Amino acid sequence: MFKPQGTTPRDHDTHDADVALLTAYLEDELGASQIELHKERRWRPVWRATMMRNGQPTELLLKGERTWLTHPYPLDYEKDMQRTLHENGVPIPAILGYCPEPAAIVMEWVRGGRDPGLIQQAIEQGSEMTEDRWQASLSYMEILARMHSIPPEKFVAAGALMPADDRAIALGNFELFHAMTGMNGISDPFIHFFAGWLRRNYPKGTSRVSFLTGDCGQFLSDGPEVTCILDVEIGHLGDPMRDLACYRGRHPIENMGDVPALFLHYEQASGQPLDYDAIAFHTVAFLCEAYYGPFFGLHDMGRGGDWVESMVQIAVIGRRAVEALAEIIGLELDDITLPPPEATPLEDLALGKLIAELGRLPESDALPDWQRNVLASIPHYLKNRGHYRQWCEAADIAETAALTGSHPANVTEADAALTRFITAAGAEQDAALTRLFHRRFLRQCLIIAGADPAPDHIALAKMEPILDRKLD
Repeated sequence: MFKPQGTTPRDHDTHDADVALLTAYLEDELGASQIELHKERRWRPVWRATMMRNGQPTELLLKGERTWLTHPYPLDYEKDMQRTLHENGVPIPAILGYCPEPAAIVMEWVRGGRDPGLIQQAIEQGSEMTEDRWQASLSYMEILARMHSIPPEKFVAAGALMPADDRAIALGNFELFHAMTGMNGISDPFIHFFAGWLRRNYPKGTSRVSFLTGDCGQFLSDGPEVTCILDVEIGHLGDPMRDLACYRGRHPIENMGDVPALFLHYEQASGQPLDYDAIAFHTVAFLCEAYYGPFFGLHDMGRGGDWVESMVQIAVIGRRAVEALAEIIGLELDDITLPPPEATPLEDLALGKLIAELGRLPESDALPDWQRNVLASIPHYLKNRGHYRQWCEAADIAETAALTGSHPANVTEADAALTRFITAAGAEQDAALTRLFHRRFLRQCLIIAGADPAPDHIALAKMEPILDRKLD
């Protein structure tokens, strides 16, 4: 029923052609004139359109397809879910049209702001919770409770899959994501590990099904008012505790405020008791699903994207997924410190030259300033990582050898040995593997944060516990 997005990506060296086609669509289908399109900094092609329509200045948002394989739902599915939500009273932008080439959902522009949605942006700019945003967050919990009460059959009629049993309620969305590894031809040991753990440990006996945002916590606000919810591209039918788990998984990369207080506000608004064990499980599942997109993006060679954001997300999301899993199995994790940097004078000169030349590229509609900076972030990242590469790789190899009894000569052989070990292992190795992957991801996060990072550096933000709430 679903076809992964990005399996046949367009040649995205087509900025001018895309703008011309989108402009023609807005003129022909919506009767617009004096159209200007401004591309936004996002994972996917997104344009803010200003125009005259019906004699009035008008702003619209155009959301295009992802440029590589990131999730298992096509763009028209997102359109249909968004339209169903709007028709059922959820504050979400109204759909005004659908451009077939380049594929783009045309929707109303809604006022309001939000914190950065990318980890790298959050590292650069920070993330704050103001009093107004907090009041809006409480209102969002009430909206979420109302959304979860909409009969799921309405979404089935629009194309959503109804889970057949408790396994599908818990893992249906995950299995769609996991199937993309074979389609994409790439995987890694951590994917093998968490796939097995999730399948062995999903909540049994769950029967409640609601439409889920899929990536909960994304909304615009203006003062204390929620103006709209955003991005239901991976919305699906499942356990409503999964949406709450998204909130926990996002915080504090995006500062969501007092998450336990928000959960209690949702509980009051929904009239349904919270299942903290389910929230704990779905935190792991949500973060593991979130691991796929940047992992696939790392291997994409098409134009555009944000390669460093992919690297940062892999490290941060992977570590936090392991921390959430460690809480469930009752495991205390290790701490690591960054060693002195290695000397790489020639590499530093070469990458410094590349950074300088990229900075001199002229800004244009096809290469706006933010996109040029995204490109320049790659040599910046490689320069920093190069100072710790031998330490990181040697530790990965040694720890894998100690656990598996193998003798890998390099990281590639270590990953192959680890994958074989995971394939043969059962639950008795969960603790050892959890500890190993945590150390792997923590090393990457330490490199991202660099020497002497701030105590609250986002790349090192730990997963806050949730299971102690059962005792309150």
